[in-house]
Amino acid sequence: MFIRAYLRASTADQDANRARENLEWFAGDHNHKIAASYVENASGASSERAELRRLLDDAQVGDILLVEAIDRLSRLPQSEWERLRAEIEGKGLRVVALDLPTSHDALTRNSSDEFTTRMLDAVNRMMLDMVAAIARKDYEQRRQRQAQGIEKAKRKGVYKGRPVDQVKHDRIRELLEKDFSIRKTAEIAGAAPSTVQKVKRKIADSSA
Repeated sequence: MFIRAYLRASTADQDANRARENLEWFAGDHNHKIAASYVENASGASSERAELRRLLDDAQVGDILLVEAIDRLSRLPQSEWERLRAEIEGKGLRVVALDLPTSHDALTRNSSDEFTTRMLDAVNRMMLDMVAAIARKDYEQRRQRQAQGIEKAKRKGVYKGRPVDQVKHDRIRELLEKDFSIRKTAEIAGAAPSTVQKVKRKIADSSA
């Protein structure tokens, strides 16, 4: 059984490796080892994640996609989550999340029992959809609270906006000027694709 661990943090100042010890312990507790790890700092609300793409490209039928929690895999809107789930299923991957007990059976399942396998897969799929929907709802509520806080700060005249990481922006600019793609630039610079696109627009505006 080939276990591929996916570790994600939302921003560059968060430690995406934080969950590694928990994932290794969990795999060991089920008499397995993690064979490959994919680590990145990117928003779970975006489907454009370089390491997740690489994991899916590398995956083989029967592999396990191991995450600490479903929200590490997805905070996507329903339509995008359904496309991602279809891609995962199309690769023959099974998702196992520490916070989803119904998924843990994939590490010990007797695959020769086809009926039980199909029933458990159906139950797990339903639970995955439900937890993914909760993760998206949590994301939307946090964004709403953040927007409300910003609006309140603006009314008080104290909002200054998020400071720009100039060092990272300069690195992104260098990579783009060397004709790296947006995705590859984001991967090398440790930035979100949206940040790379923002820098690219600034470059275009300054040269117009």
